[in-house]
Amino acid sequence: MRRKRQQLTNDECIRIMETSTAGTLALLGDGGYPYAVPISYVYVGGKLYFHSALSGHKIDAIRTYDKASFCIIDTDDVHGEEYTTYFRSVIAFGRIHLIEDEREKMDAAHQLGNHYNPNDEDALQKELAKGFSHMVIIRMDIEHMTGKEAIELARMRNQHQ
Repeated sequence: MRRKRQQLTNDECIRIMETSTAGTLALLGDGGYPYAVPISYVYVGGKLYFHSALSGHKIDAIRTYDKASFCIIDTDDVHGEEYTTYFRSVIAFGRIHLIEDEREKMDAAHQLGNHYNPNDEDALQKELAKGFSHMVIIRMDIEHMTGKEAIELARMRNQHQ
């Protein structure tokens, strides 16, 4: 990263991954064109989990090429009078694949459900009973990630330390 003062620590990147609820998954799509899709996820121990329908453009892309990136915008505060944006974002890079193991698939589905609706096991069980056989769980093994924030946010943080 060129602007090291704006680089987030690995712990800060993980905190953003753990607390955010959506990002953009980027894959290599048809004809070699980039394919980026907004998607819900859960971060667990260096891995990202997503759910999907059984077929479609995203599934085809994953089956064709296993490298992917995932971007989260944590902060996007436009300061028009300064002609800038106070931003904070993370990009993860890694290998992505469809989970074949039924136990891992169910564990990941539970993680996803609990991320969005914690402490409601009964509702989650009903939802999984209804839709588990109609979904694919996707896992992205993160190989590296980087985070960056606007210089203004970096300065504010340094003043508070």
